Amino acid sequence: MSIKSLSNIDIDLNYDKKHIWHPYTSMTSPIPCYPVESAEGCLISLQSGEKLIDGMASWWACLFGYNVKELNDAATEQLSKMSHIMFGGLTHQPAVDLAKTLVDITPKGLDKVFFSDSGSVAVEVAMKMALQYWQSLGENKTKFVALKKGYHGDTFAAMSVTDPEGSMHELYQDFVVRNYFTEQPSVRFDQSWQENAMDDLTTLLATQHENIAALILEPIVQGAGGMYFYHPNYLKAARELCNQYNVLLIADEIATGFGRTGKLFACEHADISPDILCLGKAITGGYMSFAATLTTTKVATTISEGKAGVFMHGPTFMGNALACAVANANLCKLLTCDWPQLVNNISIQLNNELQKCQPLDKVQSVRVLGAIGVVELKQAVDMVAVQKQFVELGVWIRPFGKLIYVMPPYVASQQQINCLCEAIYEVCK
Repeated sequence: MSIKSLSNIDIDLNYDKKHIWHPYTSMTSPIPCYPVESAEGCLISLQSGEKLIDGMASWWACLFGYNVKELNDAATEQLSKMSHIMFGGLTHQPAVDLAKTLVDITPKGLDKVFFSDSGSVAVEVAMKMALQYWQSLGENKTKFVALKKGYHGDTFAAMSVTDPEGSMHELYQDFVVRNYFTEQPSVRFDQSWQENAMDDLTTLLATQHENIAALILEPIVQGAGGMYFYHPNYLKAARELCNQYNVLLIADEIATGFGRTGKLFACEHADISPDILCLGKAITGGYMSFAATLTTTKVATTISEGKAGVFMHGPTFMGNALACAVANANLCKLLTCDWPQLVNNISIQLNNELQKCQPLDKVQSVRVLGAIGVVELKQAVDMVAVQKQFVELGVWIRPFGKLIYVMPPYVASQQQINCLCEAIYEVCK
């Protein structure tokens, strides 16, 4: 690489540092950023010449890695027609096709689809659906129940159901609506089920159900709240309790949907269907920000027959044609490949290769579910130092607090996953 081009990189990085706010970053002492030139498959190419194996799938989103031919072709074809058209009073084939697929593949009974532009907005939409549903029935149910250590996004309603104690949203707890929080599920995914694990949620619903519109949770995997995997029986019992106490169930599958946990949707681990389902992240294969909220005919009809006569939400970029076209290509690729085998292969390899981290002094625990591997440390890492170490080892893994975790694209090779696991071991030594 020429001296001139290196100089240009430095200039751009300096501008970035001074003017661009990155996720959860200070503007006075920002975390270093690595400039990306391109990405192909599971490799991220930095402008400085290094190639990094991607262990993050761009925060769960890139199921098949980067620069995917089928998705590129779908985007190019749709661009030749239109990239966007307002969804008010108009519709288009990509949206219809995507809705058909989502209704077909999601848990039974979810047959009404609302498109939006991000996962956090999908949660906002779900919460508004729940509130408007009860309002239409003339019931004053305005509170939500969420799990401690849960995470549902960065917008205000989503923050109100994200555990405020010690979380990234703690600063805002005096400004968001105060909802109810029940204890984090105590039984892990691979432990023996204990019936008393439902005591806290049972008591809360028994005493407060007249005020509660919905229970919202991340099925099976609590993501940003700690990469915690809990027992399917908790989800199954939660569904039964919601039925018993006349409370809606919202499943936030923005991170877990589309095969990541080993099931197409995490709700399938418990064989349940929620009243409202939130999808996002991987829906477009990481190409565009897009999301969907699905609900039942009962909920949709009740809202539509209420005082307003309509559901009161309508984003400008709702049903974006380009995003729908790419999502269709992505889901077609997913559903026509042997994704269960791909995920299972990754799961087996992560289990085998991350276990050698368990005896290390710094390591608290190791856990794997589907194509998710987690090494939890005893103390939080120095993120800047560890990130630099990972880059030097040729991988892209972004730790969070005490957690070093990977969720590679499904097309990652055995050699690439081995490199990810070896890098984690080196950092944890």
